[in-house]
Amino acid sequence: MYRIVDTNVLLVASNKAPQASRSCSSICAVYLQELMNTGIIVIDTKWLIIEEYKNKNSQSGQPGVGDRFLEWLLRNQFNPKRCERVHVTQISENNFAEFPNSLSLAKFDLSDRKFVAVALTHPQKPSIANAVDSDWREHEQALAEHGIKIDFLCGK
Repeated sequence: MYRIVDTNVLLVASNKAPQASRSCSSICAVYLQELMNTGIIVIDTKWLIIEEYKNKNSQSGQPGVGDRFLEWLLRNQFNPKRCERVHVTQISENNFAEFPNSLSLAKFDLSDRKFVAVALTHPQKPSIANAVDSDWREHEQALAEHGIKIDFLCGK
């Protein structure tokens, strides 16, 4: 199971997103734990995803599940049984050659474009996990038209 994980999933799993319900936090925590146990996370070779994770989570693995996930990722980023890294072509900050040039995605969150670029670059086209970020829902159809699948962990 190849997966990409939006930063909001880590935050919700660590109870750092006040808009998320307890149920949503539990779902995200279980999702990350299962990914650590049996999945393969897909990230970029430029460390753009890891840097975003690091800006909002603790590398020490404490106190929450999202922090623990970051610590696990840092230890496993070069382990092909747990992590695959793909090269994305960064044109400028938050602008990637792999991101679809589409009017329907013109207003898509700039900071989330790296996740889409990574998904489109990987041969398996892994889904992107989202917990509470409304931008993914607002652009769900447009993303699907370009082959992007979203795992909405906290309902539709």
